[in-house]
Amino acid sequence: MPQLRESFTFPLERNVTWRGNFATEPAEAAWANEAIFFVRVLESEGQLDGAVARAQISPDGMHWCDEGTVFPLPARTGELGFCRLQQFGGWLRLCGELPPDSSLTVIAYLVLKG
Repeated sequence: MPQLRESFTFPLERNVTWRGNFATEPAEAAWANEAIFFVRVLESEGQLDGAVARAQISPDGMHWCDEGTVFPLPARTGELGFCRLQQFGGWLRLCGELPPDSSLTVIAYLVLKG
C-alpha cells in the first residue's frame, strides 16, 4: 500500500512590505524532500523590472548562503511567482533586493513535501 506523503505550508510573510534588502523568516525544512516558495503581491510601488528573489540555505538557521536558485519577483498586484528546490539541507529562506524607491507588499509561503 502506498504511503501518504507529508506536506506542510509555512506562511513566511503575511502583508509584509519589502523595500531595499529583504529576507523572509527562516523555516526548518530538514525533513522534506522538496520545497516550493510562492510570493504573491498584494501591492506594488515603483519600477520593479528585473527584481529577483534568491533561495538561501543554512545548517543552523542563522548563517546563510545562496542555494543558486533565482526567480523574478512578480511586479503587479495579484501576481504570483514561485521557485522549486530539492536537496537543500536544514533551513530555507528567500532574500533579495528591490530597486530604490520601489516596494512590494507580499504574502510569501513555503510549501514542503516529504
